[in-house]
Order: sequence, then structure tokens, then C-alpha cells
Amino acid sequence: MMKMLGKMKEIQSKMKETQEGLAKVTISAESGAGLVKATVNGKKQVVSLDIDPSLLKQEELTILKDLLIAAINKALEEMDVKAKEEMKKNTAGLLPNIPGLDLSNLF
Repeated sequence: MMKMLGKMKEIQSKMKETQEGLAKVTISAESGAGLVKATVNGKKQVVSLDIDPSLLKQEELTILKDLLIAAINKALEEMDVKAKEEMKKNTAGLLPNIPGLDLSNLF
């Protein structure tokens, strides 16, 4: 039992370390063939947004809004994948392979 508790503390430590590391990781995604580019960090915060000047015309505002949403959502989806990869990498070997056990929602 003590050995299992020690493993759990090690897992918690690795997960915390991974979460802190993800704050430094960024993912960028584009929409509209590169007209809009959004960059997010591992805390799911938008840290950069690039907009092609051609979209800043009044008649293009609706398209701009749609492209912004698409770029941000794509970057956030890619960050989710990256975060899961990092968590899996950093906790590999700490837990036995238990079917159905998914710890990805803990971060």
C-alpha cells in the first residue's frame, strides 16, 4: 500500500511538472489559407493573433470574425493533442496499463 501511495505522489508530481511546462508551449494554427493565424499556450490562452491587412475592410468583417474563431479553435484543439502527448510522455511507466483508465482530463 505504501508503495502505491509513493507512486501516486510521483504521478502527481509529474503531472504538475507537465502542467507547468505546458504553459511555455505554444501552438499556432491558421484559417483562410493563412489570412488569420492564432497562437495559444498550454493554458489555453491566446497569446498572439495575426490578421492579414486585406481583411480589415468593413465589408470583410463577417469573414474576419469567422476566420478568427476558426483559427483560435484549431489552435486550442491542437494544444489539447499536444498536452495529452506531453502528459503521456511524462507519466509513462508510472502507472500500469489499465484499460479504460484515462487521466488526460486531470490537467
